[in-house]
Amino acid sequence: MSTRITSSMTTRSVLSDLNRIAAQQDLTRRQMSSGKAITKPSDDPYGAARAMSLRTDLAGVKQHQRNVDEAQSWMSATSTTLSSITDLAQKARELTVQGATDTLSQSGRDAIADQIDQLIAGMKQEGNATYDGRYVLGGSRTNTPPFDSALTKTDPSVTTNDAYSGDAASQLREIGPGVTLAVNVHGDEVLGGASGSTGNLLGVLRDVATHLRSGDTSALGNGDIKAVSDQIDNLLAVQARVGAGMNRLDTASSRLAQIEESTTSMLSNTEDADMAEVITNYSTQQAVYQSALNAGARIVQTSLLDFLH
Repeated sequence: MSTRITSSMTTRSVLSDLNRIAAQQDLTRRQMSSGKAITKPSDDPYGAARAMSLRTDLAGVKQHQRNVDEAQSWMSATSTTLSSITDLAQKARELTVQGATDTLSQSGRDAIADQIDQLIAGMKQEGNATYDGRYVLGGSRTNTPPFDSALTKTDPSVTTNDAYSGDAASQLREIGPGVTLAVNVHGDEVLGGASGSTGNLLGVLRDVATHLRSGDTSALGNGDIKAVSDQIDNLLAVQARVGAGMNRLDTASSRLAQIEESTTSMLSNTEDADMAEVITNYSTQQAVYQSALNAGARIVQTSLLDFLH
């Protein structure tokens, strides 16, 4: 049994084919203008979901990169501060050695004691170093100076506040998924804790100044020089720890850059259009559309009257 093909059926078929080709052209035009193979989720549901996941991963990588950059700046400021304090401590050691000399007059020792006091004030000022408006040696108390650098002991009778005003909290930065790094150093690790205490740099130097003023060359030569040297060793150890942290940050930065590059490449392969292929497809679709228009026009215009002639 044959099926009769009517003019309306032919017309609908032609129009359906033209609409299909026009829809393909519209998709290709959107790919050309956006540069994306996926312009809406319905174009490729799996690809769209994968692209969304990759974008989330990429955003996380970039956030970790910002964290690493901020941590590097923080630790660089800390390293500069520690270097300055170490230089002052080295100068203090030289003065201690000079003051322990028996041939030095008492007035000379008093002058050296005054220099020691100024070095202490300089160390406390360095201990109040900031990065981005925050005190780097204060633990979590980044808005409060860790040390009172306003007072200097120019007179032995003046009470000097050497107490550490910060805390022992760590400044943590997430430098990778689930990976954190403490980027700060506490001021009491560097200069000392309780006011007037010994066994820390400020306390040792206060003792040196006291022994200089009292003319106690035995204490200066037998204990103070070694005590100052031990504090310098401590400073160098803290600096080495900061340096190791900075090396770890450099490694993390390189790794994150590699991850960003690979993730960006996968995202491009997932959603970016092959422009050469898209342009070729568009040219082909244009030719097909024009041919379909011409053929459709001849088919639709044919009627019963054409056969009666």
